[in-house]
Amino acid sequence: MSLDTPLQVSRLLLATMGTRMYLSYENRIPQEGAVVVVSNHRSFMDAPLLMAAVNRPIRFACHHYMGQVPVMREIVQQLGCFPLDTPEHRQQSFFQQAIKLLQQGQVVGIFPEGAQTMVRLTDPHKMEQFQRGFAHLALRAACGGATDTPVRNLAVLPVAIASLEESTSSGVPLRLLSLFDPSEPLFDRAGWHPLVVYRRASVFIGRPRWITRPAREQYQGKHAKTVVNDLLGYCQEEIATLLRQGCF
Repeated sequence: MSLDTPLQVSRLLLATMGTRMYLSYENRIPQEGAVVVVSNHRSFMDAPLLMAAVNRPIRFACHHYMGQVPVMREIVQQLGCFPLDTPEHRQQSFFQQAIKLLQQGQVVGIFPEGAQTMVRLTDPHKMEQFQRGFAHLALRAACGGATDTPVRNLAVLPVAIASLEESTSSGVPLRLLSLFDPSEPLFDRAGWHPLVVYRRASVFIGRPRWITRPAREQYQGKHAKTVVNDLLGYCQEEIATLLRQGCF
């Protein structure tokens, strides 16, 4: 698969769905080099929407079951996503795959709210608390280590997706998905996986945060927790602010 294929597939999908995208602050997008894109997440359309907005292929980490379900598996492959491993190997596999992509100067996309916002219908202007994985990834990639080459000039780019008009329907029963990933507790419940389709959506590009030398030094020292929380808080607040701007 060509590196540009995910971008082409994303544009085709948005055109097929008739989705209108409005892009703000596109001058903030790094035009080259490794980038970690961080965004809020409510729809399967978020990945193609972000790729079209950034105008670069983005390699998204996605839930383990998406690489197991027929049809969905083929879609995530065409979009260049890499499904997370089973729980016992998930963290190690995620860091290995993502750091390798960043070392190649690619863009890695992460939805730090996790799967909660995908398995239940949520308000377009609200977010769940972010998980710390993306901050550890960016800092670990920038620091390198005994076996990893440090990723230089690594940027973390917060992006807000504000739904202006959408349609919702029931996708598949959650318990059916447990057949493909029985380790996921979110699937052990009644109800349906919602399907959110954007008709009109605004994408707001936040101010990028580059991983600086002081941040790398703190992460490798006794202030690691502080620098992780600082990066997490910055991205969550930046996206929340942009989301309020887009939805009201």
